[in-house]
Amino acid sequence: MSPLFSEKPAPVKLSNSTLTALPQDVLKPVYDRSTLRPGILHIGVGNFHRAHQAWYLHRLMQIGLARDWAIVGAGMRSYDEEQRQKLAGQDYLTTLIELTPSGRAVEVIGSMIDYVPVTPGNGPLIAYISRPEIRIVSLTVTEGGYYLDPVTRALDTAHPDIRHDAAYPEQPRTAFGAMVAALRRRRQDGTGPFSGLCCDNLQGNGTILRHVVVSLARLSDPELATWIDAHCSFPNSMVDCIVPATGPKEMELARVHGIDDAVPVTHEDFRQWVIEDAFCAGRPEWDRAGAVFADDVHAYEAMKIRILNGGHQIVANPGEILSLPTIADCMAHERIRALFRKVAREEIAPHVAPVPGMAPDAYADLIERRFSNRSIVDTTRRVAFDGSSRHPGFVIPSIRAGLAAGISVEGLALVEAIWARMCEGTREDGTRIDPNDPFWDRLQAAAVAARHDPSAWLAQAPIYGDLSEASGFADAFGRWLVQIWQEGVEAAIADYLAR
Repeated sequence: MSPLFSEKPAPVKLSNSTLTALPQDVLKPVYDRSTLRPGILHIGVGNFHRAHQAWYLHRLMQIGLARDWAIVGAGMRSYDEEQRQKLAGQDYLTTLIELTPSGRAVEVIGSMIDYVPVTPGNGPLIAYISRPEIRIVSLTVTEGGYYLDPVTRALDTAHPDIRHDAAYPEQPRTAFGAMVAALRRRRQDGTGPFSGLCCDNLQGNGTILRHVVVSLARLSDPELATWIDAHCSFPNSMVDCIVPATGPKEMELARVHGIDDAVPVTHEDFRQWVIEDAFCAGRPEWDRAGAVFADDVHAYEAMKIRILNGGHQIVANPGEILSLPTIADCMAHERIRALFRKVAREEIAPHVAPVPGMAPDAYADLIERRFSNRSIVDTTRRVAFDGSSRHPGFVIPSIRAGLAAGISVEGLALVEAIWARMCEGTREDGTRIDPNDPFWDRLQAAAVAARHDPSAWLAQAPIYGDLSEASGFADAFGRWLVQIWQEGVEAAIADYLAR
């Protein structure tokens, strides 16, 4: 080979022993990971957790803090065991690749030190949560993973998993059953309570977690339920960072930066974490790493859930119908971007209170810029997933607020009509939309029927409740769905924008 050329060095397999061999431009842990002690057990170790909560803790460790708050990962499904094995093979290290419109920054974080084996009955998980050094149990199990009745919002005691956990509390199937079983042991042993920290996109997520855990405990041990409610804390929190799924492109991106990581994570150049300061057994100083402790998280939650999470549904559903592969592609589509801007500003922001340093309109502008970041390959399919949880949680509250305030909900009715059209299962180019919801069959059947009778879609009581009888919404929904089927999504959006 000519001396003018040389082969690029092979990527370094990520592990504790190879940290010093990583490229110089990669930020690495400066702390001795062998001295870290566990304090947090996290259930649901996906990309978001590692790019968000694990990063905040890592940043504290970088400045000499929180060395006794290291994370132990855990999960409940077969996927989690696959994830555990991949992370164990690289000493639980994670490569984070921050993607900005102008470049990238690469960092290896080391705040996770172990991962509980996933086994039937979840014995190892219960045993680990029972250990006195575990003072926080946190979760990211998706918005639809809390076993709530869609109408009453109470614990769905008829669900097979909940019935099993009530009947066999020492061999639970759910994360909440494992928490209850561990709290029973901690109460018996005198270890004491822990804080349950929900990090999913649910308004009042700590309140919801408390309700689920206490309600489940009450089914098998009412005295334990009373003890949990009195002694454990469940702080509300708001989390925010756009984190795409990992695929071959993301793995290759890590290799381009000299790292052989089985599960790297890409993320945007923005993070936010607002937490209610209510921890019964202590907490890390997350505020030293940029998190905000607030007495009232509700306003932050409402702004983020309604504008960002609701906005994701506004752009992803038409994007799926029009075969646009990423959220950035959706935002590059002139009419979809204008739809987001108009609905967010005129039909969502008026019902959102400002928070310190941010007005709702300014937040909508920020979200528009974040969604448009072409460096973030966030797939339309990922964002459109689980609409049966996301529309009731993120969009429908704005519809109800608009109706209560006497403000037009034409755009939000159009958003729901577009979702109904998407759930029919075909795109406008004739290609098939693969099932993309835990209740896809039910949604698709309603969407097919709604093509000829729009009321069939709104008749889904778990999603819409009494909104099917609200003429200010139902009439607009019906008109938009008829127009979408007759003229197409773009024509309907153009009509709305022209109003």
